[in-house]
Amino acid sequence: MVLKYIFMYTEINVASKTKEILDRAYDEPISVEDGNYLMKLKGSDIFALLATADAVREKIVGDKVTFINNCNINFTNICTIRCGFCAFGKDADDPEAYLLSDEEILDKAERASNDGAREFCVMGGVLENADIEYYSHILNLLKSNFPKVSIHGFSPTMIRDAAKLSGMSLDEAFKTLKQAGLDTLPGTAAEILSDRTREIICPKKVSTQEWIDVINAAYDAGFTASSTIMYGHVETIEERVNHIDIIRNIQKETPIFNEFIPMTFMHENSPIFLEGQENLGATGLQDLKLYAVSRLMLQDIIPNIQVSWVKMGYRFAQVSLMAGTNDLGGTLGGDELSEASGAPDGVNASVSTLKRMIEDLGRTPMERNTFYTEFYPLE
Repeated sequence: MVLKYIFMYTEINVASKTKEILDRAYDEPISVEDGNYLMKLKGSDIFALLATADAVREKIVGDKVTFINNCNINFTNICTIRCGFCAFGKDADDPEAYLLSDEEILDKAERASNDGAREFCVMGGVLENADIEYYSHILNLLKSNFPKVSIHGFSPTMIRDAAKLSGMSLDEAFKTLKQAGLDTLPGTAAEILSDRTREIICPKKVSTQEWIDVINAAYDAGFTASSTIMYGHVETIEERVNHIDIIRNIQKETPIFNEFIPMTFMHENSPIFLEGQENLGATGLQDLKLYAVSRLMLQDIIPNIQVSWVKMGYRFAQVSLMAGTNDLGGTLGGDELSEASGAPDGVNASVSTLKRMIEDLGRTPMERNTFYTEFYPLE
């Protein structure tokens, strides 16, 4: 049994229920009930959870830690839906509002391409008049100039709203975007897949079922996608675990997700914090437990679990790689969304910085492509 091996040379006391769950977890995904129990662990039982998650990670994906050389192109911060957690969005008449021109988009893309970028992540606020034609224009602009760079772009909310503006079904919208050059879909706008929580933090975004419908339509159109959770605001522990279970069940039915990305809520500049909402932001142990429970629930259903260094900071992201995770995301080339929220270590990582973090753990750093199908060893 895995715990017998892990604690062979230790004197750490672990509760019998924790041992029983973790012994099973090495061989099979844990239940929602077990996930809720493990999320609430205290004391030395947490060491057992983290060690088991790390052992499962090693069994499934080995010792390589991946990341992608990429560039975020956030083409506007103008947003009509203004979520309570977001410090990035602005009204159109705000002095700090911006909308990148074609030339500015191409300039940022060219600099990233010259630095070896394999992916453009195209995101932005939800513009009032952004239809599928507008998003197709951005895709054509980038793909015609940088045909070898993958485009990972547009959230389910953005696509849902643009399809409505264009009078298209989701199937038609995805077909059009694919022809224009879209390669993969960011599974953002998920936040917490609980309509109770969504009504508080993002009432104008897609509902839980609408998010699932967009993901299913993307799968039917031949796309793969990332999946995310944004936690540490007004949700409960049970809603976090249920969110992971929803992602798991989608993946079992429609295997669309290349990765799962937990994103801790950076609350200091958020509207709900500035308006007086208390007890915001996850603790460090809550972060680690969420990574570990995600690994034990998802196992090889979604093999790749990503740490967001831009939200955690380099040091804690490195520690989180010992909690069942195996990917560090991207170099980013800037991230205005995280920057507005207070990114602790900036928004642009060098390949050498990420490489050093990984090697210091005794694991093998490798660049990857968007799809996790090609890996590039680093010297």
